[in-house]
Amino acid sequence: MLYIVLLLVLAALGLLVTALVTGTSLWAWVSIGLSVLAGLLLLVDWLRRRRRAPESDAEPEAAADEDEDKPADSAADTDVTADVPAEEEAEQTALIPKTGELGDPADVPHPDVTAEPAAAEAKAARDTPPGEEETAAEDLAVVKELEDEVVVVDEYPRYHLVDCGWLSGRDTIPIGVGEARQLGFTPCARCGPDGVLAAAHR
Repeated sequence: MLYIVLLLVLAALGLLVTALVTGTSLWAWVSIGLSVLAGLLLLVDWLRRRRRAPESDAEPEAAADEDEDKPADSAADTDVTADVPAEEEAEQTALIPKTGELGDPADVPHPDVTAEPAAAEAKAARDTPPGEEETAAEDLAVVKELEDEVVVVDEYPRYHLVDCGWLSGRDTIPIGVGEARQLGFTPCARCGPDGVLAAAHR
């Protein structure tokens, strides 16, 4: 409706301009007639909207009356559904122990604090390479000529007997004791390879 009114107003404006340009009164009367028609259409649209307003207000009241006329069973159903979460919540609350039922803190074993430093010291002692064996001059003369097999660990300066306790869990490389001496390796103070090998070949 508003589009039609807009078109009529624009047409009336165009005819008014034409009447002014040409000086013909006919176009002016037609422009006035279109303007009156547009006004009548606006009045009709306003009356129609005014009638619809009371009808729309009556519809919510009818809906409210229908809700009041519903049977009491529906209200009972609502109460039942509202009670179900309350029961579930009560069950969940019952599963949570009350204060003091979690057990006595004295019954919980405390971690052994003394074991941690001891383990750290053992690890440090294992990672620290052993010192160098002080080989006697007569033992050194014997060892230099031997081809008996000892073992070395990569990136460590000592050579060891195969059963040396410091080698536990390490990758070893077998090598002759004389060759190990030539390559710059020194005997392990823990297993004493020079003294053991020299005593075995005397």
